[in-house]
Order: sequence, then structure tokens, then C-alpha cells
Amino acid sequence: MPSIELTFNNSLNTSVQIGDTVYFTSTQNVDMFDVTNINNVQEIGIITDITFGPPDIITINTALPMQTWPQNGSYIMFSKDNKVNLSTLTGYYAEVKLTNNSSKEIELFSLASDVEISSK
Repeated sequence: MPSIELTFNNSLNTSVQIGDTVYFTSTQNVDMFDVTNINNVQEIGIITDITFGPPDIITINTALPMQTWPQNGSYIMFSKDNKVNLSTLTGYYAEVKLTNNSSKEIELFSLASDVEISSK
């Protein structure tokens, strides 16, 4: 399977990592906005290497024919593998103590937590 290297002059998103799937779509300028058709999104492939620069470079294994590779100005996006990147932390705990050091009455608007069983 051939590889493609994409070079970015701006910094990559900090959550991009090896194993993510990369997609692209071409854009066109309409009234000073870059727009695209959601039906034109194409999968490029899986990230196999990342070099943080500047410039930042990602290497992707792809099955796309060379003539369909993204051109300069294409919108590049990626998705995570949900088998590896779960939405919650596991194996950690937190203890919270809330105190009011003010002499005035204060209202707590919201407090939330998320619980995930991690010892199965």
C-alpha cells in the first residue's frame, strides 16, 4: 500500500495520533467562506507516522489512486479509533472538597461527575 505525506504549515491538532483515520474534501470560496459538499468527503487512510515541526508532517497509508490525493487547500480531518480511545478515563479517582471563604452567600450553579467501572 503506498504512503502519502501531508505537510502542514500550521500546527496539527494536539489530539492527532498514529492510528487515526484521515479524510479530506476539496473546498471552494463562496462569499469569502471556504465551503464544501459533505458528500465529497473521501477517506485517505491510517496515520503511520507524525513529525512535529514546523512544518508538521503526517504519513498515511492509502489505497487512493495518486490522481485523487488531496490538493493544496483541501480540508483535512481525522477520526479516532473508538476501540482504543474511549470517552472516559479509567483507573483514576478524584476527591473534591468545596469551601466558601467569602463572607457573602455564594450559590453553586452546577457540579457534575462521571463514573466508569474500570476493574472488570
